[in-house]
Amino acid sequence: MKKLHLTFLNEEGKKHKLIPKTAATNLSAEQVEAVMNQFTNLDLFEKEGVGLFRAVASAKYVETIETPLFEKE
Repeated sequence: MKKLHLTFLNEEGKKHKLIPKTAATNLSAEQVEAVMNQFTNLDLFEKEGVGLFRAVASAKYVETIETPLFEKE
């Protein structure tokens, strides 16, 4: 299973990760960065007085491989 991991910086320059539940697995770097830049302009999220998602840091796909051993019915 592939998941998209988006990393932003908050107002203090600390990393903050956003992992959408569902995301296309064939997005280009340009597409992802464009949407992330739009997200930083929303100014919606804050935690303990610190604004989150203020700057784009990185994005990557993380793939998890499952190897079933058995399944009882």
